Amino acid sequence: MLDLVIRGGRVADGTGAPLRHADVGVEDGRIVELTHRAGAARREIDAGGRVVAPGFVDIHTHYDAQVLWDPCVTPSSEHGVTSVIGGNCGFSLAPLRASERDYLLRMLSRVEGMPLESLAAGVAGDWSSFDEYLSRLDGRLAINAGFLVGHSTLRRVVMGAAAVGGRATTGQLHAMRELLGASLAGGGLGFSTSLAPTHLDGDGAPVPSRHADRAEILELCAIVREHPGTTLEMVPPIDPFPDELVDLMVEMSRAGQRPLNWNVLNVSAAAPGAHEQQLAACDVAAARGARIVALTLPQVVEARINLRTGALFDALPGWASVMSLPLEERVSALRDPALRRELDAGTRSPDVGMLRHVVDWERLRIVETFHERNAHWRGRTIAELARATGRQGLDALLDLALDEELRTSFLPELPGNDDASWELRGRVWRDPRTLVGASDAGAHLDMIDTFAFGTRLLAEGVRERGLLGLEEAIAQLTDAPARLYGLRERGRIATGWHADLVVLDPDTVGVGPIHSRDDLPGGATRLYAEARGIEHVIVNGVPVLERGTYTHARPGRVLRSGRDTETVEP
Repeated sequence: MLDLVIRGGRVADGTGAPLRHADVGVEDGRIVELTHRAGAARREIDAGGRVVAPGFVDIHTHYDAQVLWDPCVTPSSEHGVTSVIGGNCGFSLAPLRASERDYLLRMLSRVEGMPLESLAAGVAGDWSSFDEYLSRLDGRLAINAGFLVGHSTLRRVVMGAAAVGGRATTGQLHAMRELLGASLAGGGLGFSTSLAPTHLDGDGAPVPSRHADRAEILELCAIVREHPGTTLEMVPPIDPFPDELVDLMVEMSRAGQRPLNWNVLNVSAAAPGAHEQQLAACDVAAARGARIVALTLPQVVEARINLRTGALFDALPGWASVMSLPLEERVSALRDPALRRELDAGTRSPDVGMLRHVVDWERLRIVETFHERNAHWRGRTIAELARATGRQGLDALLDLALDEELRTSFLPELPGNDDASWELRGRVWRDPRTLVGASDAGAHLDMIDTFAFGTRLLAEGVRERGLLGLEEAIAQLTDAPARLYGLRERGRIATGWHADLVVLDPDTVGVGPIHSRDDLPGGATRLYAEARGIEHVIVNGVPVLERGTYTHARPGRVLRSGRDTETVEP
């Protein structure tokens, strides 16, 4: 007798093949039957009128800390994700030295928008090796999770304070190579790094990886090729790629003999040549025996910003030093008219670049307030606030934020929500040089809702706009990322493969309203949105979510390189 049968559904197997009616039989965590009439089972799920798909695979998350206190890895699992990869952008929680815990937590808080009080309360940091960190998670998770080894973490653990501003000595580089090798041997899925100018540490300085030279990056990539089932990830500067950056990315792939995926490719009809210029790096790589893959989002990002965490504000010219001040000092500084003039001048610098929409103060929309006296401003613009108060745009914004201890949330009007941009986005999803992903789930907790990237793709990209067929979209969310990372026998519905499965209603699948939840350690808040139309989530043959309710089962597997992954070469 089978352990589980999902009966009567239409199967999207993850390869992009047409839907077909079939029962899915599961035994010992594996798919053992895929027939018109599966045998008897101890448990059955009626999937009549529903689609049965592989569990979604999210390769760009920052759940490194959250998995320590949230075994269900919410809200990703609620949205159909059964496997996540953390340790992206050069940031991981292992390897670790006790003396560097404080720096690494403050860096994560600043650069990835995780409340510091939650990190302090939820991350004991009582491990040193990568294997020890992964072992903390064995048998504790509802879904599968694997982690890359972060460059900034390696650099700080080896170099200490010299990791910021200093070039690695020969001895330090050797130590980093050895530590990376040990971390990969201990289960790390690969190496990640960042050159992004927006990535600043808790002191407002560029994160450690941004101080590495080309030779250091390439030597560390070369370690990856020595370990089976590993890969490469990076965050480049988002501006048009200069030739030297393209050359570095190509040589990273060549040195590691692995694909290099980067985050994130933005698509807008307002600048149609921008993404093509960046995708051209993939063509250069292919011509030189390398492989570069761009991650791109299936939605327009609605980035809520506030002056308390300071994300995006801290990347504006002249703002970083103010945003790095302790809260009380920052509040005092932002009351100073002279400083306000300096900050405003910085926003008119050509260096603002892609953040120009953030500094269009009067078009910012007020989306969340925290005092009843300000509730009537929710949904209105800074322009309306400025007219009512007789203040200029930045002054009006700062006055409101200061009245609420800098907690007020604002929403920039970002480009890309027009029909032309959506059509262009649909074409980019089909481009073999790209992969839908870039969720950043587990990061920027008070800022973005891209954790729901899969359900958004199925709702808006498939059902509402018809930019992809359902089978194509499911392939983008399942088999495509699993094959890029070499996840063994995951990402497809096939006999003998792991039974990571989702039962969904294609007519209703989507995302509920965004709201705040005060459920983080230390009493901190995060944005949350429930899934719609995700009826069952099954991991390794065990139901973990049934009609929106978690079962408390913990069948997730910690994904270790070599054991759970196979080598994918360029």
